[in-house]
Amino acid sequence: MEEYLKRYIGRTYVVEAYKDKIAIAGDFPDEYAESKYTKSLRGAVAKAKANAAQIIDELILYADNRRWIENQNEKHLKNASQGWCRYDTLFVLPVKGSSETVERKNVYKATLVVRKTEKGMFLYDIINIKKEASTPLESK
Repeated sequence: MEEYLKRYIGRTYVVEAYKDKIAIAGDFPDEYAESKYTKSLRGAVAKAKANAAQIIDELILYADNRRWIENQNEKHLKNASQGWCRYDTLFVLPVKGSSETVERKNVYKATLVVRKTEKGMFLYDIINIKKEASTPLESK
């Protein structure tokens, strides 16, 4: 997954709702693939995070509910010198049946963690991935 994510480094995407520009820095692939949060994932949620790596641009584009959080960790004094922003996002993953046709689509909610510095905003990780408890979208 980390190798795949390297293709995003240097790209910038815009959050449609706020026009915030979020860049992908060189530390993103490692954090996304190797964070404590990622390592704690199991089963469908681990698979969902792995699949979400293919749609980072869309996760940022459709993010909403922006909120700022003060940096309280000395480890991030430089790379999050102006704190953190979190955004809510969601994504849909198809569930295929035995004949490889899409039977339904599962909806997941997640939180984008974005670090802020004097140089801009940078995607850091995607956390709090949860499958929506509502009825999955039926495929038509």
